[in-house]
Parts: sequence; structure tokens; C-alpha cells
Amino acid sequence: MIALSYENARFNMVEQQVRPWEVLDADVLSLVGSMPRELFVPEQYKGLAYADIEVPLGDGEKMMFPRVEGRLLQALNIKETDNILEVGSGSGYLTACLAKMGNAVTSQDINPAFTEMARANLAAASINNVQLRTADSLSDEIESGRYEAIAITGSLPEMPEKFKQRLTIGGRLFVIVGSSPVMTAYLVTRTDENSWQTEALFETDVEPLKNAPVVRKFEF
Repeated sequence: MIALSYENARFNMVEQQVRPWEVLDADVLSLVGSMPRELFVPEQYKGLAYADIEVPLGDGEKMMFPRVEGRLLQALNIKETDNILEVGSGSGYLTACLAKMGNAVTSQDINPAFTEMARANLAAASINNVQLRTADSLSDEIESGRYEAIAITGSLPEMPEKFKQRLTIGGRLFVIVGSSPVMTAYLVTRTDENSWQTEALFETDVEPLKNAPVVRKFEF
């Protein structure tokens, strides 16, 4: 009965939250409709795994709304051969979705507790093409190489040049930029060695990435 209940909740999440938010890609809808999100939610919140909320993870961090996760996955348009960088592992749910769609994922989180949470959750979901690292992605060096897709799961006050440089030609970056309560999600595509195309996707409001610079507003 519990498994059937989760299955129904997953279906309702797709039909009532994700699809109405202009997520129409059949592969993305199939993925979020089959990925067991309850495996990636803290025990005390499992009953809210498919609710239209940002599920708390601890240390002030939250999972994204399911609809935002769907838009992120659709925007990045992951191919089976893509190597992906995720900044902010959280519970590992989005990591699992990216890993199912692409070739391999390198996922970094500044909090070692989240690295271990994601590791356990990914193992429970039998996801094995992910390399997890505990690192401050804004300050520490990223592993060498470039990526076909980069997903930044927390907001930043301004467009991150560091990550744009790590895209392959044709590579895509999803990032949310701005200050609460008004932020904009962007898709950045590298068109050649020195050029990028930026597309505004939607407005939202998510928690800043840990150690993100703070933009102070001054009143005169």
C-alpha cells in the first residue's frame, strides 16, 4: 500500500506541479514520474516527498520545488554522452536525475553531511555513475576538464564566470541569479571558445549557495 501511495503521489506531482509549469519534455516527465523521490527525503518528511514545497534538509538547506527541478532538467537537455557538474549535492535527488539522463556526474557540496547523505541515498537508488566531492565550489578548484552541462542548485548574486569557462563548446549552464525575493533562472550556452548565449527562463526565489557573496543594498 505504501509503494502504491508513493506511485500515486509521484503521478500527481507530475500532472499537477511539473507539467503545468511548462515542463513538456517527455523524457523529463518520464524520469521525474519514475524516480523515487521519497528515497532522497529525510525520514521525518517522507510523507511530503511529492508535495509542492521545498523539503527541509537541515543546516538551513532545502530541496528545490519539484517544478523548478523539472524546468532545470528540461533546460539542460541532457544527452546520454554528457558529463555533468552539479554544484550543491543536497540529498542527491537532482544528482540521481542528472545521472539517469547523462553519462557521468561530478557533484560537489560544501557540507560533508550532505555529501554522505547523497552517497547513501544514491546507493539506495542503485545510481553508480556519480562522483561525490566535499568542496566549496566557489573557492576551491574544480576538477580539470570541461562539462557538457553544469547545474548550480543554489542562487548566486551575479552570473558566475568561473563556471561558464568550464563548459564545452555547446555546453549548457543552469544558474539562478539575483537577490530574494526576485531571482531569475538562466540557461547559458557556450557557442564558441569566447562566446556564450544567455536566455532568461523564469523568475523564482531559492536559497543562496553556501558561501555565495552577499550583495548589500544601501539606502540613501
